[in-house]
Parts: sequence; structure tokens; C-alpha cells
Amino acid sequence: MSEPKKTFSFEFFPPKTPEGVAKLRTTRQQLAQFNPEFFSVTFGAGGTTRDGTLAAVLEIRGEGYAAAPHLSCIGSTRESIRDILQEYRNHGIRHIVALRGDIPSGMVGIGELRYANELVEFIRAEHGDWFHIEVAAYPEYHPQARSAEDDLNNFVRKVKAGADSAITQYFYNADAYFHFVDEVRARGVDIPIVPGLMPIAGFTQLARFSDACGAEIPRWLRLKLQAYGDDTASIRALGLDVVTELADRLLSNGAPGLHFYTLNQAGLVSTVWQRLGL
Repeated sequence: MSEPKKTFSFEFFPPKTPEGVAKLRTTRQQLAQFNPEFFSVTFGAGGTTRDGTLAAVLEIRGEGYAAAPHLSCIGSTRESIRDILQEYRNHGIRHIVALRGDIPSGMVGIGELRYANELVEFIRAEHGDWFHIEVAAYPEYHPQARSAEDDLNNFVRKVKAGADSAITQYFYNADAYFHFVDEVRARGVDIPIVPGLMPIAGFTQLARFSDACGAEIPRWLRLKLQAYGDDTASIRALGLDVVTELADRLLSNGAPGLHFYTLNQAGLVSTVWQRLGL
């Protein structure tokens, strides 16, 4: 029996300036040569990037590639989510990454849909099986989860609500991913869970992201990256080795594909891709 085809995808954020739009076009052209399954585009809490997300998705589709907008429910009403879903459907978009979203500091009302499973249920109730729905998975557990057990149960709820597949938060410890997959498989979850990878371009930004989202930078890696200081070339060289080795181990041991958090840059992702010989 032939092995199922691996799924590869690249994530962007909606650019805020004309320069950013032009730069993202160039990035996309470079990454499109790898024939990804889709490009995804992030969505700001409370719909703050709604127009930018849609514009980027429509441009990607206009170039002939599949695109999946992210949709987060924090800070939104059912009516506003309904409008966005209808807008996507009117444009023929059939793939959505459904997320709770981060709660911005100072936000008073968190909206009518409080959790991703409620958003997934809402999408299914409104549109049946029109959309392929991706959800998020947290191999090292969501930073706001009360316990590991709680977080696993939250993930199972999202899947039972109607998710088709999942993309993980980035991580640098392959065992965390394999353990998470084993745990949810034991709870009856059988959807594909694609690992997310974050290339390492610099230490400060990576540490800030990781501290905020609960992704652990292993102690040895953190200390080594810190020790390089402003030596960007050494940081990138080590980062490429670490991420390539991680990706290779994930694919060799049965991961259904890879999702790259590109930060709208093509260079490091392209190098990892070429090193893997994909």
C-alpha cells in the first residue's frame, strides 16, 4: 500500500504597507515553486486584519494557488463571523483555519464565541461541509490551559465539533509532538495533525514569540543562541541545522506533512526545503 501524500503549507500574515504587499508577492513566488498544498493567511483578533486577510487570500487565489484564511472568534459577534464566512464562501474559498485567537490586552468583551470548538460548531451549523476546517494543536500545551489533561480534552472537543485536520504550534522537541499525537489517538482522534515549524532567524524575536505562545526553546538551544549575541550568521546556521534535523525526524517517523511559519520570508524556509530534498 502506498504511503499517503505528505501535505506541505506555508503561513503568511497580511502585510500592512504597499512595500509589505510587494515583498510578500516576491516571497510567495519563491515558495510557490515548491507546490505547497496551500498558503494560509493569519487573522487579527476581533477582525482587525479582516480586509487584509481577505485581500491576501484573493491575491494568492488569483495567482492560481490554494489559500486558507485564518478566522479567530475572540472579540467577534456571531453576526460578524457569519458575514465573514459568507464573504469567503461567495469568493469560492473552501478551506479555513479556525482559531480562538489571542485575547488582546485591555479587551473587555471576548465575544459571543469564546472557544475554537464553538467556532467550529458554528461554521458547520451555518455551512455544512462546504469548508475544510483546520484547527490548532499544542504539543507542549496551550499556555492558558489549566493542565495538560485539560488541553488534550479541549483539542478533542474541537475535533468532535467537526475539524478535518490540525496544524500544531511550532516546537523544537519532536518527542512532544509524537507524545501529543499518541495521547489524542488514544482518545479516538484520527484526523491528520501536521507539525508547524518556525525557522530561526534571530534569538530575541524567537524568545519573545516562544514565551508568549508556550513553545519551549530547549535549554541547550536557548543558551547557544544567546551566546552568539549579534552574530546573525551563526544563529541562522545553527537554526537551519536544528530545524532541518527536526523536520527530517518528523517526516521519517510518520508526520503527515509540515506547515512552515514563514514570517513572510522565503530564504530560511527554502534552504530547509532544499536540505530535506523534498
